[in-house]
Amino acid sequence: MDVRLLSHTPDPERAVAVAARLCYAPIGAAELMEHMSDEAVRKVLYTIMTSGHLSALEHASYTFAIDGVSRALTHQLVRHRLASYNQQSQRYVSYTEDPAFVVPPDVNADPARREAFLAACGEAFLAYRALIDSGVAAEDARYLLPNAMETKIVVTMNVRELLHFFELRCCKRAQWEIRELAQRILELAEPTAP
Repeated sequence: MDVRLLSHTPDPERAVAVAARLCYAPIGAAELMEHMSDEAVRKVLYTIMTSGHLSALEHASYTFAIDGVSRALTHQLVRHRLASYNQQSQRYVSYTEDPAFVVPPDVNADPARREAFLAACGEAFLAYRALIDSGVAAEDARYLLPNAMETKIVVTMNVRELLHFFELRCCKRAQWEIRELAQRILELAEPTAP
């Protein structure tokens, strides 16, 4: 799994604090952005986080490139509806080289399980290739590809949705692959807005 922070709102904490403070300020957001002290930003952030005034968090966003995850993971990920996604298309991308598959840890831990898992994935891929080679469109042949097939996706979330994502997916009860993704995203985002 490769997760990279592509971009984020510059000075996200200040952007959020300005948006929240504007509700009660006699001056405009541009002036607040310029003149709010770091201490005032911290106080506003504390107030909105403890009071549940979380709509201001939607004014900062983060974009991540995620490679080497399973289609099973991305099916869970897109359930976070308050985000934007662009995923590698199995309709337009026709796989010709040896595919990569994500192997669950409990399968990977036992050589016999791993071998059986990869053999089944390999057979599905061979059937996929045979359909492609016989003239079947990739959009139809893709029905054979396993959920273990590696994919790539770009995700943009605002901070409010990121916090919700972390609450659900950093939990020990979350599925192992999406939990690992959530932890990596948290590690990348946290230094920019502790």
